[in-house]
Amino acid sequence: MNLTYITFGGHVEVEKYRYLYFVIMFTVYILIICSNSTIVWIIMIHKNLHEPMYIFIAALLLNSVLLSTVIYPKLLIDFLSEKQIILHQACLFQVFLFYVLSGSEFLLLTAMAYDRYVSICKPLQYPTIMRRTTVNIFLVLAWFLPAVQVAVPIVRNAITPLCNFILKGIFCNNSVNHLYCVTSSALSVYGLIVLFNGAIFPMLFILFTYTKIIIVAYQSCGNVKKKALQTCLPHVLVLINYSCLLTYDMVMVRLESEFPKTARFVMTLQFVTYNPLCNPIIYGLKMKEISKKLKSLFCCLT
Repeated sequence: MNLTYITFGGHVEVEKYRYLYFVIMFTVYILIICSNSTIVWIIMIHKNLHEPMYIFIAALLLNSVLLSTVIYPKLLIDFLSEKQIILHQACLFQVFLFYVLSGSEFLLLTAMAYDRYVSICKPLQYPTIMRRTTVNIFLVLAWFLPAVQVAVPIVRNAITPLCNFILKGIFCNNSVNHLYCVTSSALSVYGLIVLFNGAIFPMLFILFTYTKIIIVAYQSCGNVKKKALQTCLPHVLVLINYSCLLTYDMVMVRLESEFPKTARFVMTLQFVTYNPLCNPIIYGLKMKEISKKLKSLFCCLT
């Protein structure tokens, strides 16, 4: 078989610090799995948390675990390997999963924003609008739509010849497009359309819904303001977090040749660490019901 390998050229002194890198990132990966899975498990076992808001939170945290699993196992193997390489087909599969799950995060945040909007701005209609069927449709679309959109460039790249075999990164993302002999302007336009559909438009919708929530909360009594603050603040923090990560990914792809290798390496490690670790902390501390269940769990363990 004619196998094509791509070399990851973004590692910094991996021969010297391979075991240090491995221990740190392995510890982070275990923390990501444990922290996110704990909150998902709490939501699953407590029936009073089987509400749309908490179901979306569980889906978002599960998505974070899946996204981390797309990156961390291969990254850990590379730290211990003499050569940091990956099959071209496997690299494209990693790109596919990475952007599908990244797009799902924005759509899940969009569903959460709509849920909060209906709950606070249209409370009497909430049970009718946010039925279990509606929640299930939102969940399916959150993973299905990005998969369909991302599949198109992946299929196209799979049949495009490579002219460069060194990727300036430590995992496969859109930087792989710089490796091909031919660049397609149509594919670039399609990428912009996907970016708007998967990130920009959802972000604008989220900002619109939270603006409406703020206006309604400001005009309402203290209880509505308190509810809006308690339930919306964590979502806003997570949205800001994801927006920063999206911006970082776009900047790295565009400026990869101008960015110092060590700085890019450190920032990429922060990129794959910060977000999945912060989400369970934000929701565990800021969401009152989840915080209470966590305290009860830790009290039982001690």
